[in-house]
Amino acid sequence: MAPPRNVVKIAVQMRDAVPQLIQLDQAKPLGAVLKEVCDAWSLTHSERYALQFADGHRKYITENNRTEIKNGSILCLSTAPDLEAERLLGGLQSGSREGRREALRHLVLLASDMTFAQEVISRDGLQRVGTIIEDGDDLGEVLALGLRAFLELMEHGVVSWETLSIPFVRKVVSYVNINLMDASVQPLALRLLESVTLSSPALGQLVKSEVPLDRLLVHLQVMNQQLQTKAMALLTALLQGASPAERKHMLDYLWQRNFRQFIYKNIIHSAVPLGDEMAHHLYVLQALTLGLLEPRMRTPLDPYSQEQREQLQALRQAAFEPEGESLSADRRRSLCAREFRKLGFTNSNPAQDLERVPPGLLALDNMVYFSRHAPSAYSRFVLENSSREDRHECPFARSSIQLTVLLCELLRVGEPCSETAQDFSPMFFGQDQSFHELFCVAIQLLNKTWKEMRATQEDFDKVMQVVREQLARTLALKPTSLELFRTKVNALTYGEVLRLRQTERLHQEGTLAPPILELREKLKPELMGLIRQQRLLRLCEGTLFRKISSRRRQDKLWFCCLSPNHKVLQYGDVEEGTSPPPPESLPEQLPVADIRGLLTGRDCPHVREKGSGKQNKVPL
Repeated sequence: MAPPRNVVKIAVQMRDAVPQLIQLDQAKPLGAVLKEVCDAWSLTHSERYALQFADGHRKYITENNRTEIKNGSILCLSTAPDLEAERLLGGLQSGSREGRREALRHLVLLASDMTFAQEVISRDGLQRVGTIIEDGDDLGEVLALGLRAFLELMEHGVVSWETLSIPFVRKVVSYVNINLMDASVQPLALRLLESVTLSSPALGQLVKSEVPLDRLLVHLQVMNQQLQTKAMALLTALLQGASPAERKHMLDYLWQRNFRQFIYKNIIHSAVPLGDEMAHHLYVLQALTLGLLEPRMRTPLDPYSQEQREQLQALRQAAFEPEGESLSADRRRSLCAREFRKLGFTNSNPAQDLERVPPGLLALDNMVYFSRHAPSAYSRFVLENSSREDRHECPFARSSIQLTVLLCELLRVGEPCSETAQDFSPMFFGQDQSFHELFCVAIQLLNKTWKEMRATQEDFDKVMQVVREQLARTLALKPTSLELFRTKVNALTYGEVLRLRQTERLHQEGTLAPPILELREKLKPELMGLIRQQRLLRLCEGTLFRKISSRRRQDKLWFCCLSPNHKVLQYGDVEEGTSPPPPESLPEQLPVADIRGLLTGRDCPHVREKGSGKQNKVPL
């Protein structure tokens, strides 16, 4: 017969004794269970004993966690946590160095258990361990064990980090700043200072003033992954605790010391795989650096700012040839307004476009950066679109403003740092001005996608959705450099995005299941016949086309259709506003048998002559 549901079969071990196999009734008080176990081994005073899990961290069994005991669990009988805490704390007072070391070793093993930690803390155990750290009589294993035990006890949150004394924190700081320190001590000291900095603003300021940034850079350059990780942890903690102005100053200093280049070459591209903790700290560093853009993102353009007006004028002048200086003031204002319209601003006064926050002044920064650092690409973008006479021009300014908003959303500019995220972008550390450089790639991608979609002004939001998808998909691949990002995102054409969407939709709908694919193959011949018949009918109905003159005008129309016997293409000019003529009235004919090939898109001779960027196509 099966045992009751609240009874589990377990083994209980004790040193130098034969293990007991018992059925533990979870409804029975733990004290009664302990007495039965002790009685079986002829042990008196069962209150001096406790049960622990035999594996892992040897967690003490209490009434609160006893439900974790499952069938097949192995427990061990050990000294009660209060007596064990008293014994180990007594060992810390031992005059023997070996005695202190042994007590600390056992303390470290048990300190992660909440029940034991509370017993130690209630007996002033933190103060006793802190004294060993503060005295610093032994800078080797004893100090390392003391720091580890202190950290494990503090992690339970029973005692606040704010209660630590200034002399104690300064002593730990000295272990970080000493050159010839035991390799096991400094990572622990850095970890302790990180916790202090994140938990106590006042003590965090003390750590900031006592630990120079150059010292942390020295630790980061040591080829010891644990030391690098803890140094990076303290660095990001100091940056998080700093004011925006202090943070900017600190990051500027680090960047001047080639910190970014070191991370890119020696940490991201290290032969040792990047750990999860380091990945998180790189994410935090990236988020804090991008966060410096937030004030510009949330500040609208000031129409009375001379500097900002000059930046706008520089954008216009970089795109268009200056006209004669003899223009009157009214003519000059009219010309400026017209050129700002050609730049893609929706208002004749561009300041009104940049009043929106976000992106505020950050959009202007991006446009100015693009015009100065990629002048050829900037001029080509603006002139190519401003000279068009149809509805297909891509507005540079409007696109830049919306693209800046999009990049801020994708990179989470201004959002609080997650406590667990690890999704940093390696290419962020690959070059300076990474946000503006990414914009330069993205704005050219937008123009390319606009042409691939043959978009008009009415399609602006659709284009932005596709560009968002292109950027998000490529960023998710975590390219290691901006050039690799450029290559991958440009390979993700509009057609490829549509293909990926279709594939993902089919997977979601289950239409790629083998039975459905088999049915599709059976129906394919019939479906292809229907498609061929429909296309022939459409050719016989005919279509109106616009004639494009050498000056890119689209004033005239011509009509083309397939004859009812499918042997001749008939075509000729027609007047606008008239209904399609009957096939027999069309003067020109082209036998289908004489057609040697069909050219489309950029393969057409007239497209090659005029340049693919200037080919105007109006959907009918």
